[in-house]
Amino acid sequence: MMTMLYIDPGTGSMLFTILIGILGTCVYLLRNVWVKLRFTLSGGAKEKQAEQDRIPFAVFSDSKRYWNQFEPICDEFERREQPLIYMTASPDDPALKKEYKYVKCSFIGEGNRAFAHLNFLKADILLSTTPGLDVYQWKRSRDVKWYVHIPHASNDIVLYRMFGLDYYDAVLLSGEYQIAQIRELEERRHLPAKEMLTVGMPYMDAVKARLDAAPPLEAHETTVLLAPSWGSSGILSRYGADIIRALLATGYHVVVRPHPQSFTAEKDLMDKLMKEFPNSDRLEWNRDNDNFEVLRRSDILISDFSGVIFDYALVFGRPVIYADTSFDKSPYDACWLDEELWTFTTLPKIGKKLSPEMFPEMKSLIDGMLNDPQYREAIETAKAETWEHIGESAALTADYLIRKRESLCAEAEK
Repeated sequence: MMTMLYIDPGTGSMLFTILIGILGTCVYLLRNVWVKLRFTLSGGAKEKQAEQDRIPFAVFSDSKRYWNQFEPICDEFERREQPLIYMTASPDDPALKKEYKYVKCSFIGEGNRAFAHLNFLKADILLSTTPGLDVYQWKRSRDVKWYVHIPHASNDIVLYRMFGLDYYDAVLLSGEYQIAQIRELEERRHLPAKEMLTVGMPYMDAVKARLDAAPPLEAHETTVLLAPSWGSSGILSRYGADIIRALLATGYHVVVRPHPQSFTAEKDLMDKLMKEFPNSDRLEWNRDNDNFEVLRRSDILISDFSGVIFDYALVFGRPVIYADTSFDKSPYDACWLDEELWTFTTLPKIGKKLSPEMFPEMKSLIDGMLNDPQYREAIETAKAETWEHIGESAALTADYLIRKRESLCAEAEK
């Protein structure tokens, strides 16, 4: 009788990582032998051509939902007539429909196929918002000179899962306070110092520009947006059906927009909630790739530690209610830091904390927030701390990448 072997996802990921490491080493050694042989036979001409074929600037996005962060940067490179390759792991990434002359957008496969492509990439600089470089499947390519990270949220940089940024060469930040957080991690983990520069937040600049150009909203019923993060500390994991019932009891229109990762990591929970609370005239589930319209038409936001709180408060200038979910730092880089996170010192200043005991009074809480002007000054202070260089971020990002490549090329010629 044949026995079927089962390999759990964690073990499978580890085996894939080991396999990629072995293959990478073999490919690199064979490539070196071939390069030396080719250099000898051609007098160096083919090797010089191969170096010329190296991608100058590459961008990797693991999901189409980050196109809003990369589009302003790609547009800036196009404006400057600088060649750039944008690589996406989403076959329906909006980038693939853009018509550029100098920027090339390509789908490189999903999941492990995308990481396998990246592990053998040949480029001067790679920019990404994906954490976990050189931790799991995504390994540093020996033929990429410089890895640069740009975050996709304007709050604490240590809210990535453990070791999220350890093996990047540089990080582009939205606020000065984030530098101290990374420096403390480097010191505690005995890591080499990264290059860091505050450039602002490209997608928030773009959202502000869209908002400034948008027509006034038409009259509509009061709309409450519930947009939590995912994981065991998120609203839906902690409160589930209870908070949705409390919101429906207000009589207001309710929009529930879970984090996209919830539909993968918490699929059973999402299926259960969507079955119990189907779409109706009082409630809608929102999964739009672009969250601009749902944010614009919402009068108040309820969330937890999700970065959307700051997108909403700082760009749209509207009140927020954040849930008391007793955030567990243990899976995140934040657990290495002693100081309280900027997110949790700032939230009480720009919004109101929500606890389960307050669910029966949800309508009164929302009404009070909608009519209270005291948060406006605090929102402006938070904006100054975590969203620097408003309107300049794409240009500053391009400036850094181009300047850094010139430096790398100059060093290689010495």
